[in-house]
Amino acid sequence: MRLVLRAALHKEEKHLALLKAPSKQPKTTTLQVRVDEEVRHNLDRYAEFIGAHASYVVSEALKLLFKRDAEFKRWLGEHPTNINQEQVGGDVLTKTA
Repeated sequence: MRLVLRAALHKEEKHLALLKAPSKQPKTTTLQVRVDEEVRHNLDRYAEFIGAHASYVVSEALKLLFKRDAEFKRWLGEHPTNINQEQVGGDVLTKTA
């Protein structure tokens, strides 16, 4: 009986995405990056999986990274910046739209 019950519960398990499709369009900026072909392929597939654009997946994945990285949070506290200014990072320029 236990085996049958476990099998039934296993069939009803749902695989949920870590990211959810956006409910509304947030304010965005443009950023150009280079990634490995495999990363790009998986990015496109994940976007398809959750029914969103690849740019949304990148944005949400980065938010998740920033939220979970305690050392980065500590560093941010020590290095405050004005988020509305233009930022130059390496050879990429980002600007708020």
